Amino acid sequence: MVQVIEGLPSLEKIIAEAGDKLIVIDFFATWCGPCKMIAPKYEELSKENTNVVFLKVDVDDNEEIAIKYEISSMPTFVFIKNNQVVHQFAGASLDKLKDSIQKYQ
Repeated sequence: MVQVIEGLPSLEKIIAEAGDKLIVIDFFATWCGPCKMIAPKYEELSKENTNVVFLKVDVDDNEEIAIKYEISSMPTFVFIKNNQVVHQFAGASLDKLKDSIQKYQ
């Protein structure tokens, strides 16, 4: 299941509670074509990888979070483990997404 984040306090709480689980954050925008293309595949990955926390952040509604993670293009995927960013990439690449999940979980 993909959880939509509303606000930095909500995100920080989830990160704190995740422990050593991998967290993947999809930074997206409603007007972004590639974001719409990858969204159903991201949802599928969340069902296949139940030990990974999948989140989505709308950059237009959560500018504070986008600034904190230095997001400049969408989609951008940020991977967090043990409260640290371990990887990040921009673009709607399903292969990169799958490979990164396997590598960091």
